[in-house]
Amino acid sequence: MAEQSQSLRPPVTGEAPSPAAAGGVSRRALLGTAGATGLVLGAAGAGVGYAAAPAGATPLSSVGSGEAMFHGKHQPGITEGLQARGHLVAFDLAAGAGRAQAAALLRRWSTTAGRLMAGEPMTQDDTGVARDAGPSSLTITFGFGNSFFARTGLEKQRPSALDPLPDFSSDHLDRSRSNGDLWVQIGADDALVAFHALRALQKDAGSAARVRWQMNGFNRTPGATAHPMTARNLMGQLDGTRNPKPADPDFDKRIFVPSSGEPAWMANGSYAVVRRIRMLLDDWEKLSLAAQENVIGRKKSNGAPLSGGTETTPMDLEKARSDGEYVVPVNAHARITRPDQNGGAAILRRPFSYHDGIDADGTPDAGLLFVCWQADPLRGFVPLQRKLDRGDALSQYIRHEASGLFAVPGGAAEGEYVGQRLLEG
Repeated sequence: MAEQSQSLRPPVTGEAPSPAAAGGVSRRALLGTAGATGLVLGAAGAGVGYAAAPAGATPLSSVGSGEAMFHGKHQPGITEGLQARGHLVAFDLAAGAGRAQAAALLRRWSTTAGRLMAGEPMTQDDTGVARDAGPSSLTITFGFGNSFFARTGLEKQRPSALDPLPDFSSDHLDRSRSNGDLWVQIGADDALVAFHALRALQKDAGSAARVRWQMNGFNRTPGATAHPMTARNLMGQLDGTRNPKPADPDFDKRIFVPSSGEPAWMANGSYAVVRRIRMLLDDWEKLSLAAQENVIGRKKSNGAPLSGGTETTPMDLEKARSDGEYVVPVNAHARITRPDQNGGAAILRRPFSYHDGIDADGTPDAGLLFVCWQADPLRGFVPLQRKLDRGDALSQYIRHEASGLFAVPGGAAEGEYVGQRLLEG
């Protein structure tokens, strides 16, 4: 859990900058051999993927003025910086609802998303929850689960990349809080703006779809730190140091389906892996600082690798102590998740922290709503999680409790709705 150090929000195609911004083996065979255990903090981890950096520090009075664009080459909510509040929600189509009902729903949702992201109220029955607030960098993202295609008679259009994820030994999955026909990600820099969007989309679903599961998350508020910096997770670690950056020459290749890709309706889209990862904080906090740093492979204070330097210094995997042991332990999370240790596999992490109360025994139900993006989960999330399954030191301090995989099509052009090329193709 920790790798990326973009201090300012990256530019996004089709997005107007805000004040906070600066600028050969078959798939089945590969899935069948998926091995062992892992975390996704794992792919979550301190290494490859890694959360997008928080938006640039801005005065709180200006937070509401940030605006992301709904229409564009890619959907919003993928390359933007971390947002202070998030809601993840999955819907199942109602009994009897099919392709026509799904198309009408996506049309309604797209209209509502475009208005709310521009800071405008719903066209009717607006609750007024976000009245007086600006757009607050609201982003709304839509995706399709594996089951959606059978429900709508579109099985021939289902991407092979949506084949179910393999089982991992760290999984303790609650099936009722996993998967779903449709998935929506909401993010904003204001909690009321985010909730307003959640409520609006739920109302828009009407009789066509019902909520399957819903999760709430948060990140640090823009302007809460003296200067822009990589975010921290609930373990206190800098989380996102080595996230791929839009300026990287291979960024689009790793994160987005090419315009010539298959199926054609997924052009410029991406695949989202969603995992609810519970952090066993009571066990973690019993470790000494040195032990925590050995688990991660980085300094807790500033994210620098144990081999020396600053947060952005390349990790020296060969550096050894006087006793011959590696300075960065062989099972350290940051070592295991490095792209150069995984055939170049990389993901774009954009998570939220969560806290859902205290269990009867006093244990906090808290952790990470892990969301990662990639052009193909078989070459992104799966190999990383498989590697983590085989011996990541962090695995004993986390538990994967829910999982989902969703195809997120490219952005809608003006006058179109998200998914139109699939549903009307």
